[in-house]
Formats: sequence, structure tokens, C-alpha cells
Amino acid sequence: MKYVLNDGAGAGARLGLIVLATDETLEFEARRMLARRGAVLLHTRIPVATTITPETLAQMDAAMPAAAALLPAGLDAIGYACTSGATVIGPKRVREQIRSIHPAAEVTDPISAARAALQHLGARRIGMVTPYLPSVTAPICALLGASGIEIAHQTSFAEPDDRRVARIDPASTRAALLEAAKAPGVDALFASCTNLQTFDIIDDVEAITGLPVVTSNQALLWHMLRLAGEGAGGWGPGLLFRA
Repeated sequence: MKYVLNDGAGAGARLGLIVLATDETLEFEARRMLARRGAVLLHTRIPVATTITPETLAQMDAAMPAAAALLPAGLDAIGYACTSGATVIGPKRVREQIRSIHPAAEVTDPISAARAALQHLGARRIGMVTPYLPSVTAPICALLGASGIEIAHQTSFAEPDDRRVARIDPASTRAALLEAAKAPGVDALFASCTNLQTFDIIDDVEAITGLPVVTSNQALLWHMLRLAGEGAGGWGPGLLFRA
């Protein structure tokens, strides 16, 4: 019997994610955001140690091409989904590694996306919350600082085990963000890490503080949609999707 071909599932942007083996949050939040939308989200996994240090993060560099090769061709945008990993490896290197397999795809990562989101919102002085050890948080502060974004307040849960990070209750992150908002002159808040559960607290924290809230997952999906040429107004939580 003859058959007819179409352009594949969905009618919008074709997005790819390279997700950490230890991440239990990003795909859940992404599915919630993209449900009933035309965008197609495909994902693969990359090996990573359960203990997150600069050394274990750097090890993902060598594994990135193989992980990217598991995604199908023809994607509009690909996100390497690790804020701290992209910082340690370097956003430029991440792009090079992924484009060695997918040369036509736009490439981003959570730290590049967060920087773009904060700049889009006009943020210059932020309060930041992370789950990381100080050795992992420091390079993120340095990268944002080099981009003209001052870290006015920084709070960390100091949890090295990424499996436990996936279990941090959003109420804890909410409390940390509200505390960070008290720092003088803060004009935005940033919760870093794709394994932190944040989508249910973004609008609430914004309503209480009057400040825009950017999170790794929110910013990554926002940036991927923009790079793919998809109008994403109102798709996700927070002022970022309304600005």
C-alpha cells in the first residue's frame, strides 16, 4: 500500500536537548511548557558523575559529540542543558562540539540563555540562588560579571550530589529567592541549575518581590525558541515570556 510523507510530528520549531544523565527536572518542566504547542522537543542524555565539581563537569566535554549524534538531523536549535557544565567547558566550546555533528543548528546552553534573558530584561544587579558547591558557583558569578551583570547577593544550598538537587523542594528555592530579593539595588533574580524545580514558583516570587525571575530551564527554553524563530510570548512562566 502506498503512503504519504509529511514534515514529521508537530508544525513548529524542532528543538533538541542534551540532558544530563542525573537530571530529573528539565524534561518535566519542558513538557509542561510545550504541551499543546506546535514545537517538537527531542532529547538525548550525556553521562555525568553524580557528584558535581568543576572536574566532573569538564569531563562532559569529550562526551558531547557522541551525545549530540543521538539527536536526529534537521533540528532548528539544540540546547546543552547544564548551566555549570557550560560555564566550566565554555559556551564557545559547547557550540563547537555540537556543531561538529549538527552544523546547521543554532546552539545554546543555560548560562548563555540566562545571560541573554537577564540582558533582555535590562538586569544589571541580581540576586542569585544555586544548589552548588562554592567551586562550581564561582565561575558562574565570574562569567555573568564579565558580561556586566553584578551579583549583589548569592545563596547556595552547597549540595554536590545532583540526585539530591533534583529533590530540593521548590519551597526552599522560593525562600532563597525571597531572601536574595532583599539585597540593596537588586533588579532581577536568577535561580541556576536545570535540576532545580522552579516553574511553580516563578510567578509567585515575581508577584511578591516585583522583580523578574530567571531560571535555568525557563531561560534555556525561551532562548531555544527565539533562536529557532518561534514566537514564544506567553508560552512559559514569568515576565521573561511577556517582555
